[in-house]
Amino acid sequence: MRSLLNIPAATFLALMISSPGHADFVGFSIGASYWSPDLSGEFNSAGEASIDLSDDLDVDDPSQSSAVLSLEHPVPFLPNIRYQDIDLDSDGRNTLSGSITFEGETYSAGESVSTTFDLSHSDIVLYYEVLDNWVNLDIGLDLKRFDGKVSMVGSTNTTTSSISIDETLPLLYLSARFDLPFSGFYIGADISSFSIDDSSADDATIKLGYESSSGLGIEGGLKTFSIELDDADDLDTDIEYDGAFVNGYFRF
Repeated sequence: MRSLLNIPAATFLALMISSPGHADFVGFSIGASYWSPDLSGEFNSAGEASIDLSDDLDVDDPSQSSAVLSLEHPVPFLPNIRYQDIDLDSDGRNTLSGSITFEGETYSAGESVSTTFDLSHSDIVLYYEVLDNWVNLDIGLDLKRFDGKVSMVGSTNTTTSSISIDETLPLLYLSARFDLPFSGFYIGADISSFSIDDSSADDATIKLGYESSSGLGIEGGLKTFSIELDDADDLDTDIEYDGAFVNGYFRF
């Protein structure tokens, strides 16, 4: 699968470096995040019928906690950076009501099948501050590096099929935050989006937060991540994760 944005590279770079804002000093933030999404959708290996994660395989909804690190600096034209590791490893076990085929292996009706569905990935966000006052606006690139797998093991003759997922998707990143006057509270949204050919990914967060004068903060809201892959490492997906999250952080 090609790792290209759906806008010309020159246009994107121009947007990123045209009058970017900069922090007045080096700032570092460390935090912890907890997200408990509902998982829905379907997948298949190329050319085979779709398999529903819930109805066919009874795959569990994942929940994950992770560290969040960010670094901002005053150096012109060098992007700030944010890193987060997202664990989206789900398991399921179900007795099939009908036969399914994955990676050339057929699992028959009545057979018990164990499934691992893992779309874990790392987010590396390279961004510039366009505004930095009571309205904060960042724009940049969200590199999602997937290192996961989809595997199935049947109870009959221990039939096994598996696909490893090794993909990097570059998503256009936009973050906005509005500080409520004299309160420490803020509202905000983060949006990352990618689309090319028949593949797309969207990552959206809406949040309400509070940050004290000492830099200690907490925020929560809703996060949705959807991904549609077309023949990525022989895998097709139409998947959505959707649920509440909470972050705690300290800004130095």
